Amino acid sequence: MAKKVLVIEDDKDIRDTVVYVLEEEGYEVIHSDNSRILNSLVTLQPDLILLDNWLTDWSSDANGAQLSKKIKDDPATADIPVVIISAVSNIKEVAKAGNADGYLAKPFDLTSLSELVKKHIR
Repeated sequence: MAKKVLVIEDDKDIRDTVVYVLEEEGYEVIHSDNSRILNSLVTLQPDLILLDNWLTDWSSDANGAQLSKKIKDDPATADIPVVIISAVSNIKEVAKAGNADGYLAKPFDLTSLSELVKKHIR
């Protein structure tokens, strides 16, 4: 059974590229342009979450670090690896503040994306 990656990215071009690359590598990819899909985490049971830090269409005023922390603080979802994706210069600190398992700085190359997913997916 294919490993499942949840991609939450509001930039359509980035999201489409990430989805294409991961599907080509054999992953099942679920994607969304907003954080509302996180309400279905228990049902979706992804093996990895790639989460943009700045989503323009939030269901709340939370950023990626806050959303990641919420995921990690919930016993039902705490074991799902979360990788924050962002162009902010302090991405390492943002990921740490959100208890994320990793981060990917924008712009990124597709090899880095692939290696990061392989590293964090079980």
